[in-house]
This record gives sequence, structure tokens and C-alpha cells, in this order.
Amino acid sequence: MAGHNKWSKIKRKKAANDAKTGAVYTKIIREITVAARDGGGNPDFNPRLRLAIDTAKSANMPNENVERAIKKGTGELEGVSYEELTYEGYGPNGVALFIEALTDNPNRTVADLRYVLGRNNGSLGTSGSVAWQFDRKGMIYVEAGRYEEDAVLEAALMAGAEDVRREDDEYVVTTEVGSFHEVQDGMKEAGVEFSQAELTMVPQNEMAVGGAEAEKLLKLLDALDELDDVQKVHTNADIDDEVLAGA
Repeated sequence: MAGHNKWSKIKRKKAANDAKTGAVYTKIIREITVAARDGGGNPDFNPRLRLAIDTAKSANMPNENVERAIKKGTGELEGVSYEELTYEGYGPNGVALFIEALTDNPNRTVADLRYVLGRNNGSLGTSGSVAWQFDRKGMIYVEAGRYEEDAVLEAALMAGAEDVRREDDEYVVTTEVGSFHEVQDGMKEAGVEFSQAELTMVPQNEMAVGGAEAEKLLKLLDALDELDDVQKVHTNADIDDEVLAGA
């Protein structure tokens, strides 16, 4: 299984530090609302809601925003009904794209996706066209400067993690979806705190993309990410470091 690609890491860190929190908050609020709708408003008994709340905290979202989103999800406040959809497609150089969306208007969402993809050397594919190239995994990120590698490795593996590796300034802990929250709890009990955690799609193999094609791909990925209905974009592209540095 390939590692979590570098573009995903950059987007995750940019989102955490983004001063323009409006768009980030919109996506988190939708996730909290749907999580509360589907699993109830108590994060102790709703792992998806717990993760969404953790994400909100890492983005410094005010508590009242979180509480309002939960109440909209549970029906205590009137809210919009969102549908969870996934789309598959291709970017420049034929790289795979797996797009997760939460929308109250699927027709608008697919039209927006076709428009953005069409203007940026991409296209929508049929259902199943690229999903087979990805695995659903839990990813937990630990700041490398805070802990020795052996301590993180022991805590994660004892808690049931699948893999632990160092990537630049952080340790990346990979889990199966079913053990994602158990590993988080086990690491906390062992005294290892993490900066972020997410359920994501990890490419089985990565496709190297550089030069002008990489620049086109980054432009497309950013345009997709700016759509309110799009929650996450996953790609199997291994984008050239020099191009990423200028992103």
C-alpha cells in the first residue's frame, strides 16, 4: 500500500492554518450535521460525530457552531438535509480522483464538478472506475518533535495500528477503519497525543506527476476543494516536490 500522498498532507496543514475559515467551517458543519443525524448527538456513542467534533476543535471552530450543527442534525433545530455522494474521475495525465461530497442538491453538485473538471483537463468517470485503486484507512498524525519514534511505535502497535512511519516532521499511524477509534484511545492512554486524525482513501499505488502536468493537477485539485459541496478529494498522484513547494 502506498503512503498518504504529499498533496493530501499539504491540504490538511493548510486547512488547519487557514485564516479564511469560512469555507473550512462550512465543510465541518455539514459533516457534524450528517454525523448527528445518522448516529445521534452524543459523541460518546457516535464515533463519526466524535471525529467531526475533534476536527472542529483543531480548526478552532467556536463551540456554539458545533452545538448548533448537532442540533440541526438531531432535529432540535431546523436544518438542511444533506446527501452523501461519491464521484470518480480523472485529472491531467490520467491520475485517479475520488471525490466525497455532502450536498442538498445533487444536480448542482454534479454540474459544478463537470464544469471544474472540464476547465482543468479532467473528466468524470463511471461508478467504480477508480475506487478500486484506493483503500479506506484511518490516519493518525503525531508531531515528531514531541515523542521518540519507539514510543509512538509501541503505543500505536499495542493499540492495534496497522503501520507507523515517519514522514518529515510527523509520525503517520495507519489503522483499519474498524480499529480507528480504538487506536486513538489506546495511544492517548499510553500518553501519546496526536495533532489530527481522519478517515481517508489511501492509494494502493501512486503515479508520478511533474512539470506542467503537475501544475495543472494542483490547479484542478484546488478548484475542486473550493466547492462547498466537496468534502474531500483523493488522488493517486505523487506530485513533484518542486511543484508542491510552490503551491
